[in-house]
Amino acid sequence: MKKIFIVYAHYNDASFNASIKKTFIETAEEKGHQIDLVDLYKEKFNPVFSGEEPDAVVIDHQKRIERSDIIVLIGPIWNFRMPAILEGWIDKVLAPPWAFKFKKLFGNYGYPIGNLETKKAIVFCTYGSPQFAIRTFFLNMPTKRLRRGVFNICGIKDVVYKRYFAVPFVTEQSRKKFLEEVKKTAIKL
Repeated sequence: MKKIFIVYAHYNDASFNASIKKTFIETAEEKGHQIDLVDLYKEKFNPVFSGEEPDAVVIDHQKRIERSDIIVLIGPIWNFRMPAILEGWIDKVLAPPWAFKFKKLFGNYGYPIGNLETKKAIVFCTYGSPQFAIRTFFLNMPTKRLRRGVFNICGIKDVVYKRYFAVPFVTEQSRKKFLEEVKKTAIKL
């Protein structure tokens, strides 16, 4: 049994992201895994970081991550990034010194040492754009940034990306195939 901490970031309960969330949770629970869900919009998470110390909500999320095996992010890609509410969650929760710290080499040079190396991450994200445009013109920027700029810095090397392209324009049959992939991902945990 795995303990799974899910961070969900979509405001619309009728969205395809909601279908991803529902499918993943149902399948994972059927396999005996334990789910801990944070719905950022429903919980009205404050994404604004102004340099303050972590508040009770941030500390609570960090403690829940400590008890988990897998961190799952579910959300759309808007303007080549996750929604601002999820980006703010990353800034506040996956922050130093809790998620990583810097080892000084010399002068102002150093490198991050991740504190979450025992965790796995899964990212489910949807795009309005077709795959060709994201891979060629935009060089997979959203996933590269998440892998290198977030998870690797936190020490998480085992990262699975499931990306669903042109979601507003695909057929219902394609959406069903997408959800079958979500199920397979949950089954393989």
